[in-house]
Amino acid sequence: MEAIVLFLIPMRADSAFEHTIERQVETSGTGLHTGVQCRLRMIPAPSGTGVVFRRTDLDGFEVEARAANIARVSYATSLMKKGVLISTTEHLLAALYACGIDNVAVELDNLELPILDGSAQPFVELIRAAGRVQQRRRRRFLEILRPIEVSEGDPGAPNHRTIGIYPPNGRGAFEVDITIDFTHPLIGRQQFRFEVDEPTFAGQVSPARTFCRLEEVEQLRQMGLIRGGSLDCAIVLTRDGLMNPAPLRFPDEFCRHKALDLIGDLALVGRRIVGRVVAHKAGHALHTALVLKLLRARDAWREITAEQAAPAPRPRAEKARLAAAR
Repeated sequence: MEAIVLFLIPMRADSAFEHTIERQVETSGTGLHTGVQCRLRMIPAPSGTGVVFRRTDLDGFEVEARAANIARVSYATSLMKKGVLISTTEHLLAALYACGIDNVAVELDNLELPILDGSAQPFVELIRAAGRVQQRRRRRFLEILRPIEVSEGDPGAPNHRTIGIYPPNGRGAFEVDITIDFTHPLIGRQQFRFEVDEPTFAGQVSPARTFCRLEEVEQLRQMGLIRGGSLDCAIVLTRDGLMNPAPLRFPDEFCRHKALDLIGDLALVGRRIVGRVVAHKAGHALHTALVLKLLRARDAWREITAEQAAPAPRPRAEKARLAAAR
C-alpha cells in the first residue's frame, strides 16, 4: 500500500512574537512505558522561559526541554538533568510547537507524561482550552542555510534510515516530508508532507496514535516497557489486521504518527525552524541525532526574525499574470 499526502499552509500573521498560555490547565493519566499515574498541569510562563518541565514530587526540580537534556531515545524521547528524568515528552512538545506556545511550565508529579489516547490530540485540546497570549518579546527563528544529514545502515540496504534538514523552499516555513516503509499489509510505504502549523497539525497529524505489532508486545514488556499500554492508547497490529475494535483514524495513520513524533523531537532545537526536514524510516534516535548535529554546526543556520522569515512578495508582473489567469 502506498499513500502520499501533501498539505501546504502559510505562516501565521501573529508569529512575530512569543506566546504563552492564557490560563492554567491540567490533565492526568497513565504513563505508556512505566505504567505510573501522573498529574500534568500547564502554567503560563514569562517570555524567554521556553518549555520547562517541573517535577512537583521532587521539590519542583526543573528540566528544560532543550537538546542539552536529551537522555534516552529508543522507544520514546526522554529528558534528564542531574539524574532527574522526564519521560515520553514528544507528544506534548509537538502540540506546544504546532499550537505556537513558546513559554510554559509543565508540572508533573511523576517521571512520565500521561499517554492519554496515544496521540497528541488531547494535548492540543488542552492547549486550546488554556488559550494563547501574545507576549512582548520577538520570536527568533532558526533558518537553515545548508544541509545537515544523519543516516544509519548501509545505503541501499533494507535497514537504511536517513534524515536531513535543508534550506527553506522560499515559503518561509517549516516543512516536513516523511516516508515510512513496513511490510505489514495495513502500512506498506507511506509518505506524508506538510507545513507545520496549528490547523494542519490539529486536524491532520495530532489524532494519529502510537502503534506496535502484537508479536512485539511481550518482548517490550520484558524490557520493562509499555507497562501502561492498552488498546485505549495504542494501535496494535496483528499479522494482517488490527486488534483494536475501532478503525484507523486515517488510512496512513502510522506515517502521520511518525510525523507527530518528529515534530516533538525537533522542538528540542529550542527555536522555530525555517527549513525543510526529509526523513526516511527514521525514529527518535535519528531525530535527536539530527537536532544535536544541527546545533553544533553553527555555519549551517542563522537566527532571524519573523519578518526575515516571511516569503518575499511577488513582483507586480507576476501578480498581474495570476490575476489575469483567474
